Amino acid sequence: MSKVTNLNQARKARARAEKRAQGDENAARFGRTKAQKAREAAEAAKARRTLDQHRKDD
Repeated sequence: MSKVTNLNQARKARARAEKRAQGDENAARFGRTKAQKAREAAEAAKARRTLDQHRKDD
C-alpha cells in the first residue's frame, strides 16, 4: 500500500525550502561579519581623509 501524502504539508514544506534557499543566497551575497564591516568603514574613512588632504583651498 502506498503512503498517504498530505498536500497541504507538502506545499508548506516546499515553500519553507524555497524561503530557506533565498535566505542562504542573500546571506552569501550581503552577509559580512562585523570585523569586515569595520575594516571597510576604516578603509573608506582613510580614503576620504587622503582625498581631503589633497584638496586645494580657495
